[in-house]
Amino acid sequence: MNSDLPKVLHQVAAAPLLHHALATAQALEPSRIVTVTGHAGGAVAASATAFNEAVETVVQNPQLGTAHAVAQAAPILADAEGEAIVLYADTPLIGEETLRQMLDARSRHAVVILGFHARDPGRYGRLLTDGDELLAIREFKDASPEERAITLCNSGVVCAGAKTLFSLIAEVKNDNAAQEYYLTDIVELARSRGLSAGVVLCDEAETLGVNTRHQLAEAEAAFQTRARTDALENGVTLTAPETVFFALDTHIGRDAIIGPNVFFGLGVTVESGAEIKGFCHLEGCHISRGATVGPFARLRPGAELAEDVHVGNFVEIKNAILDEGVKVGHLTYIGDATVGAHTNIGAGTVTCNYDGVMKHRTVIGKRAFIGSDTMLVAPVTVGDGALTGSGSVITEDVPAEAVAIGRARQVTKVGLATRMFEKLKSIQAEKAKGH
Repeated sequence: MNSDLPKVLHQVAAAPLLHHALATAQALEPSRIVTVTGHAGGAVAASATAFNEAVETVVQNPQLGTAHAVAQAAPILADAEGEAIVLYADTPLIGEETLRQMLDARSRHAVVILGFHARDPGRYGRLLTDGDELLAIREFKDASPEERAITLCNSGVVCAGAKTLFSLIAEVKNDNAAQEYYLTDIVELARSRGLSAGVVLCDEAETLGVNTRHQLAEAEAAFQTRARTDALENGVTLTAPETVFFALDTHIGRDAIIGPNVFFGLGVTVESGAEIKGFCHLEGCHISRGATVGPFARLRPGAELAEDVHVGNFVEIKNAILDEGVKVGHLTYIGDATVGAHTNIGAGTVTCNYDGVMKHRTVIGKRAFIGSDTMLVAPVTVGDGALTGSGSVITEDVPAEAVAIGRARQVTKVGLATRMFEKLKSIQAEKAKGH
């Protein structure tokens, strides 16, 4: 990757590669998830627990191969019952349905391997089969020319009974070209015990591994293509699908409309019937039914839009709750605030929420009218039905149904503009003569 960042912490769809594997695993509702860490293990472990604090981590040091990696989980899973699945943090596109097919295949086989037919098998391990039976997995380094001609390849994903898996791994040797403990050896070890091994097939694209920046870009493109297809099939309108970018956990209801060039960060939910217009950037927010956002709006973490809220162009909302029917039309920042139902926020309004050390909250009541270019210096409260005059700086609470005006009195000097311009032009002429 040519990077200081651990490979599995590089991002696809706004989330680390590691989180994609964890999300797929979590979809199966497992009793436990264990992450095996190696290079920069502290950062990887922190990312795993940030995804879900229940994730357990173990360290592989030194790193002696895939079987050795899985073996590091054996002590803490010694009493585990049921099924175990081995996933890879640098293979982010494996789907939940594929894993469920592997679990179903366990009724026929003691060990199940996920395989795929490769257009260019390259250095993948080859799956050696006899009908429905998997005989062995041959690593490329150890394969004969005839075996290298096989296009059925190993993804690395394994499903087996937990006790069987760790029992087989305990017998794996490192008598191979790389002197590593290969997880793939468990197939032949299982067969030597009279246990059956089988293969579940998936599309090659699902098994894409990320080892370079180019492959990272390929994974991003593949994820976005799949996410866009899913959205369209689930009843979401995408007016320019190829320009919309989804995050790993984006949720959009049917009959929502998403305009062009919309970017979704993590933690966004858009309810049915909402509309996100073009060139919006959303992260960590909830948008309710009937709300409209944009164009050119930004919703940051903690933004909560109730039904029929309108957020217009060049508006930024952060850590703020906008109740039903609120209108924030344009050129406004609402941060650390609560805005009551059917309140109108005028253009150029700013909630001044930060004093350089701490954040403070603004509370605006129902049916209030905030005049254009109002500066609300938090902490401050504006009551129900109150009004602020355009250009006001509001530093004190405004009672319900009151009018607050906080601006300097206008002074008009008749004819002064002409005299000032004439004086300035004279100064400019004198300077020109000096040159």
